[in-house]
Amino acid sequence: MNPVVHFEMGYFDQERMKKFYVDAFGWKMQQLGPEMGNYVIAQTSDTDEKGMVKTPRTINGGFYQKMGPLSYAPSVVVSVPDIQAAMKAVTAGGGKILGAMDEKGQQSMEPMMIPGVGLWISCMDPEENRISILQPVGGM
Repeated sequence: MNPVVHFEMGYFDQERMKKFYVDAFGWKMQQLGPEMGNYVIAQTSDTDEKGMVKTPRTINGGFYQKMGPLSYAPSVVVSVPDIQAAMKAVTAGGGKILGAMDEKGQQSMEPMMIPGVGLWISCMDPEENRISILQPVGGM
């Protein structure tokens, strides 16, 4: 079984988004730089020294800049042991691989390596829900 390990949502106004979730829910936000698309990591639960949640049945997430219709809906990230096999299973099941950004910021159909996290790629299920799949560094 491949668990949901992360959520993602978009933002129009990064500062407004961060203020809302910090004030409303007490989440901690970590701003990443332009090399990571100004992604904001949202810590919703206490984590250990490796960044893994301490409390069972909780996940952390992140926020990205909305850039078009596919980026408007929330998304979940599914952890898999083999991203290539998971990509084949997605397409075999009627889904689509949407891709990732390569090191030059260009759209690629190959998984993107997120340093210290793992290989990641965005997909769409047959019901047109955007999901992502992640092969964590060091395995599941």
